[in-house]
Amino acid sequence: MQSALFCLTPHLNNILWILFMTAAVLIMWGFIYLCAEVNWRDAAYYAIRSFIIAEFAASCEWQFELLLINHEPPITSYTARILVLVICYGILFTIFDFVYYHYHPKEKDALITTGELISYAFIGLAVFVMSNLGFIVPGLPIYGNYSDQIYNARTLVDLSGVAIMYTYHVQRMNMRIRYELDSVQNILHNQYAQYKQARDAIEMINYKYHDLKHHIIVLRAEENTEKRNEYLNQMDADLLNYEAQNKTGNTIIDVVLTMKTIYCQKHGITITSVIDGTLFKFMNAMDISSIFGNALDNAIECETKIASKEKRLIHVNAHSRKNFLIILFENYYEGEIHLGTGLPVTTKADSQFHGYGLKSVQYVAQKYGGAVDASASDHWFHLKILIPIPDSSTATDSDNNSKNSRSSF
Repeated sequence: MQSALFCLTPHLNNILWILFMTAAVLIMWGFIYLCAEVNWRDAAYYAIRSFIIAEFAASCEWQFELLLINHEPPITSYTARILVLVICYGILFTIFDFVYYHYHPKEKDALITTGELISYAFIGLAVFVMSNLGFIVPGLPIYGNYSDQIYNARTLVDLSGVAIMYTYHVQRMNMRIRYELDSVQNILHNQYAQYKQARDAIEMINYKYHDLKHHIIVLRAEENTEKRNEYLNQMDADLLNYEAQNKTGNTIIDVVLTMKTIYCQKHGITITSVIDGTLFKFMNAMDISSIFGNALDNAIECETKIASKEKRLIHVNAHSRKNFLIILFENYYEGEIHLGTGLPVTTKADSQFHGYGLKSVQYVAQKYGGAVDASASDHWFHLKILIPIPDSSTATDSDNNSKNSRSSF
């Protein structure tokens, strides 16, 4: 479309030429938006970059073509010009693909904000205007009076623009990575703080449980039926909280599961678990609480959106197989789940500042040389965490381990 557009309009005045160049950018924008799975801001960001790189490639190609024309004797064959174009564009685009590859976001979306897009568009516009001003307004002192000087100035301006845009992109990606790491670290610390609070709460539950024997003495002595029923209801509530406790063989997992189970009981969510907590001895408390806290928070958030309480189901399993620790979180879901690069895409409006819960799970798994895989089928979401167990001599296949703890509420 671009080639046809400019081949059919070889001679344009300045105003029409600017309009046609604007149309070329819009065509690139629409092409990227329609062919790639990105939002309109990301497509515009890539289109601006592509346009300036194309301008620079065209400037360099024309410089080499001038060398052929000025050669003695002049080389003006169509084949030589095509060969120069293919080699020049091929080399430059390969170089740009290589340098941008290392700073491309791992996620599908670059998550460009409106402010970032405006800044980037301003840089692109300034580069385009300065590189072509010598053609639009001939005779400017900064460009000289000769066409060669104008071409040289254009090439240098385009090169500077490409360097500025690359620097801007690298700085943006570095800031994003630092922000994500800070966010993950904050989540890790928050989960561990919640674990310590939950541990204190469970101690209070244990105290209440031991106090029940005193309540029974009072209950036997109470002759008022209404008060006796009130005591019985209170005892039922205390016993329910105590029954919510899990005994997996790992105190951190016990605390996190217990608090999440109590929350699930209050919100009509059924959670079952089969966990061998002894397999987590090589992991520190903060990492364990982060994995179970964030994964269960993600599952619970999904279940609370389901209207029918009978369908609010969560399963947790942790066992070892061939010296690997396998942790599986499964929960029922309704609607659709959009999976990005291994993890589900957040459905919250401000996607740039959400979705770090499961990223922190991935961060912990990678810390121990493991990996995280997310999948969805038949309305069940599966989050699988695979972590190698360091000391293989102490690892046993826990598929048939009698120490596994199972609870259902």
